[in-house]
Amino acid sequence: MDKEQAGTLVFGFFNEIGIVSQLASALFTRLIPLGLHLSHFIVLNHLARLGDGRTPLQIANALQVTKATMTHTLTVLGRHGFVAIEPHPTDRRSKLVRLTPEGRAFRNDAIARLAPAFQFVIEGVSADELLAALPVLEKVRKLLDAERDAPSIG
Repeated sequence: MDKEQAGTLVFGFFNEIGIVSQLASALFTRLIPLGLHLSHFIVLNHLARLGDGRTPLQIANALQVTKATMTHTLTVLGRHGFVAIEPHPTDRRSKLVRLTPEGRAFRNDAIARLAPAFQFVIEGVSADELLAALPVLEKVRKLLDAERDAPSIG
């Protein structure tokens, strides 16, 4: 495969992921209660998956948003009692974010609401197809994570 064909293939791959993400995000946003946004759920999910005790800056960097955006998001989540923000034990300038039991329950409930709403996907795409796609998507995510974390050139 030449460079042009490879570029077209990669563009098509990420274009499909982008469209799927946009459509799935819109549906998921309609399912999240309490007037919260997908960005709020993403932070709860990040903490549930990777563990809490992270600084707001670490979370902002992982999700590729500004520190100001993350501060706002954490403030909203804190008002709902979904995260606790506490002083960092060794760095007085920083704070640590912890997922509360209420935040974990909210995240789990949001995921449970997702299942019936996405039943049409299970009806149109077999479990085997979804399982076959996951390793490729995970590998691409890991490559993109590494690229994000690599020192920039220039």
